[in-house]
Amino acid sequence: MSTEKQADPDMKGWLYKWTNYLKGYQKRWFVLSNGLLSYYRSQAEMLHTCRGTISLHGAVIHTEDSCNFVISNGGTQTFHLKASSEVERQKWVTALELAKAKAIRQLESGDYSSTTTEDEDEEDVGEAGRDDVGNTLKVLTAKLEDLRTCHDLIIKHGAALQKSLAELETLDNTHDLTPKTKTVNERATLFRISSNAMINACNDYVEVSSTAGRKWQRLLQHERDQRLRLEDMVEQLARQHSHLEQEAKEQMNQAMPPGHSHSEDEEETEFEDAVEELAENFIVHVNPSQAHKRSSSNVSQASEGQGVGDTVSASSSEGDGQDNTVQVIMRKDNNTDSSYSLSEEMASLNGSQATTPTDGGVIQANGQPKRQRRTIVPEKPNYPINLWSILKNCIGKELSKIPMPVNFNEPLSFLQRLTEDFEYSDILDRAAPVEDSCEQLAMVAAFTVSSYATTSVRTTKPFNPLLGETYECDRLEDCGWRAISEQVSHHPPIVAQYVEATNWDSWQDFSMSSKFRGKYLQIIPLGIAHLKFRQSGNHYSWRKVSTTAHNMIVGKLWLDNHGEMEIINHKTGDKCCLKFIAYSYFSRETPKKVTGYVVDSEGTFKWFITGTWNEKIEACRVTSQTMRGGKPVYETGPPKILWKRNPVDPDGEKYYNFTEFACQLNEPEENVSPTDSRLRPDQRLMEEGRWDEANREKLRLEEKQRATRRQREAEAEQAAAEGREYPPYSPVWFKKETDETGALSFRYTHEYWDCKERQDWSRCPDIF
Repeated sequence: MSTEKQADPDMKGWLYKWTNYLKGYQKRWFVLSNGLLSYYRSQAEMLHTCRGTISLHGAVIHTEDSCNFVISNGGTQTFHLKASSEVERQKWVTALELAKAKAIRQLESGDYSSTTTEDEDEEDVGEAGRDDVGNTLKVLTAKLEDLRTCHDLIIKHGAALQKSLAELETLDNTHDLTPKTKTVNERATLFRISSNAMINACNDYVEVSSTAGRKWQRLLQHERDQRLRLEDMVEQLARQHSHLEQEAKEQMNQAMPPGHSHSEDEEETEFEDAVEELAENFIVHVNPSQAHKRSSSNVSQASEGQGVGDTVSASSSEGDGQDNTVQVIMRKDNNTDSSYSLSEEMASLNGSQATTPTDGGVIQANGQPKRQRRTIVPEKPNYPINLWSILKNCIGKELSKIPMPVNFNEPLSFLQRLTEDFEYSDILDRAAPVEDSCEQLAMVAAFTVSSYATTSVRTTKPFNPLLGETYECDRLEDCGWRAISEQVSHHPPIVAQYVEATNWDSWQDFSMSSKFRGKYLQIIPLGIAHLKFRQSGNHYSWRKVSTTAHNMIVGKLWLDNHGEMEIINHKTGDKCCLKFIAYSYFSRETPKKVTGYVVDSEGTFKWFITGTWNEKIEACRVTSQTMRGGKPVYETGPPKILWKRNPVDPDGEKYYNFTEFACQLNEPEENVSPTDSRLRPDQRLMEEGRWDEANREKLRLEEKQRATRRQREAEAEQAAAEGREYPPYSPVWFKKETDETGALSFRYTHEYWDCKERQDWSRCPDIF
């Protein structure tokens, strides 16, 4: 990093700025001038594009460690910056403090304005547009140079005028008064001329900028209109294509003679007819690297007549083209109908659901009656909401500072929503004693899919947890597990969770990023979830897939889960790859479909997985492989239903579409931590149907959290001024540390349940 010092205290140089969780710190060119700190992607951008500016008047500047420091402007803007060395950081902090003092002194009747813009991808423009932009920038550059020249003249003539006035004041001899007065008048005239020139140059600059801005605004609006028209045309074509395709199928079915089936090869036709009643075909998407890795070995083994059930392949062709799918023939048991698939599995499935309420009077092993939990929540009131009035009040505000009413929420916090992932924890209980690691992995995959079932009908937003908010869920007596979650960071928001059961443990640090694209909002989960079985020692990890909320502005809101998920067994090297297929107008795939496969450490296909993330997941074991048309076809045994969704309440919309398990998450309990989500007043008021009071309480809690943050920033600033270290925020039940990969993680301290037993909550902060 190179830093050049201009007129003290102004500076310019390279710093690293925190952008987001995915990109981390990015190198930016910073310029400190006139009480404003601005940044650019490069030095060349200083002529035309400022990426963000923060006013130092009223700003808080404090250091975090040897290289990092933070600038916060009244809670509305915050720059997290990093220098290359401690010396470099101290130079910047000193210059910033001097600039802040100077800005306060020079503040007049007008307010400083600060504008921040996020780094955005630049779109290509046409040649004519680029030429127009270039010409305008040249004109603005020339006008800016005129302003600099006028600025230099004002400084020069102003200094001369001050010098003449000083000489006039110290004049003792009245004989020299006339020539001195004449000199003062001449220099005052020069200063007035320079000032008028500056005013005229400013007016010219503003006029050129305004004209160019209006022109570019019209061009932008034109591009937006064209894009909207194109989207409507594509949507209309998609509907027409689907309609024509359906009509073509109907015409073909009417024209076909009875018993006839289309085929290019008669032998294959006979084979398909024979299999049709006893098998079901489906396609599985395979990782390209997996396909390339095993294709050649499978062909050679098949040609030699060796067992092909233990080989892995995806069909591939010569050259660059490659088909990353495999065909699977799932055999059915010919002694029973297709509904038999898993009579034993379904018996255990239906008999061990986590949400089954315990009847009153049932006695536990310790002689105490089991708790009878509620099955519904208070009915949702019918409050009308004016979206446009809310949007009007949001104009000009930072997204994180917009007070969203509880009308968009559901009476659960995100901590409780994350705990809801374990509604079907019985899958893990059934997987724990399984000795076959690949079969166990298939069951773990079904468990990961089950957590998305509620998103098919639940589109409301959970409450954002406050910093330090916790949630415990003790279901040892009926489900065999208990969980503790805590909001361990607010910027960026991170939730740490630990779940312990009789035969397994699970933990994760969850965060997310979002991308708003006008019509839809894409939510990208960050962090890794872990699961470890105590008996076998198998340790699994995976990342969640993305969720997209469609029709954000107009139309009925609906969610779609899509992407690829890889589940790894770190002990054996087995892997499971799941593909959540995104909804598309042009796709003939079943909506919400999920396909996948399980391979061992050698890359051999062991299980295939199919189903939907809102209904059920089935798995079938690979039994053999054949080659057909140069492509491998896998044959499997009968399917096993690994997970099936609980029946949906037809009146669920009255109760926020909660399942029975979700209804129990916010049920009041005694002796919980004072920071528990059940004790959050705005959430409780909303559940009770008192939404107006809930909105007022929500604003109070948010303002209290901001006040606490401002207090910590002030204490940090005071500590920095005194030269002492200020400790950062530390979670209560989790410890911040760095794992073996160098990534930030939060380790559970295993102290919560002991403190609960003693009812020792002295370490808990006051957040409600």
